[in-house]
Amino acid sequence: MSDNRYRVCVVGLGSMGMGAARSCIEAGLETYGADLNPAAREALREAGAAGVAASAAEFADRLDAVLLLLVNAAQCRAVLFGEGGLAARLRPGTGVMVSSTIAVADAQAIAQELESRGLLALDAPVSGGAAKAAAGQMTVMAAGPRPAFDRLRPVLDAVAGKVYEIGESAGLGATVKIIHQLLAGVHIAAGAEAMALAARANIPLDLMYDVVTNAAGNSWMFENRMKHVVDGDYTPRSAVDIFVKDLRLVTETGLSLNFPLPLATTAYSMFANASNAGFGKLDDAAVIKSFAGIRLPGDEEAK
Repeated sequence: MSDNRYRVCVVGLGSMGMGAARSCIEAGLETYGADLNPAAREALREAGAAGVAASAAEFADRLDAVLLLLVNAAQCRAVLFGEGGLAARLRPGTGVMVSSTIAVADAQAIAQELESRGLLALDAPVSGGAAKAAAGQMTVMAAGPRPAFDRLRPVLDAVAGKVYEIGESAGLGATVKIIHQLLAGVHIAAGAEAMALAARANIPLDLMYDVVTNAAGNSWMFENRMKHVVDGDYTPRSAVDIFVKDLRLVTETGLSLNFPLPLATTAYSMFANASNAGFGKLDDAAVIKSFAGIRLPGDEEAK
């Protein structure tokens, strides 16, 4: 382009992607958004996006960077390499930041394919939830060659409070994120088990929540997710099925290294049970609903 404006497209305008896109706008980047959901596209347009569309391919020839915040590797591959895919339309040297939580092998294969097309790939999963995404304060766990970091620096500065540069090899970012998700999933599952026990013992859950959040047993995940239980609000910020996927990645990583992960395996089973019981699309705090014989805030009757 003939001017000095930096143009980025955020692909995937869910809770994290929307926050990241808004942060890019706030940082003064010329920001585009792509999502199949027309309501999400309209919300970003109203927030000041330069353009929105169902497919980022519409903006490909003008972009300096792409940020992918999609659910899984299959979606990333479809957007990048599927019919009418984005990768074939981007200018050489465009930075592509893959921030979905995906398997190490997928992160490596996607980066290799992008690099073969003359693109700069960064394996850069993120954490922090919708609130930190909206504040431009996500934690980024990134791996890739130095030119990719340099090309994507304006995006990293816009969306992240902390960027960990883990190494040059794709897959290292994915590995760190998978280990992080072990902790996140186990903390939610443990919090749900504790609150389920409190419900069974007829301890008011708002009281139990207050005790834990002011005592040594607290964690960020307990404080954030168990508030949803106390409020009886399972509007999905991050769904049960997301942790079914993420904890499957955790357990598969352990198996690939012949390394036992007993807590992660148990947590995976809890989330899978909740999904099979019909709670997969609810907030991940709904893993507590897989416990029988308790009554929770918002329930019409005891299960």
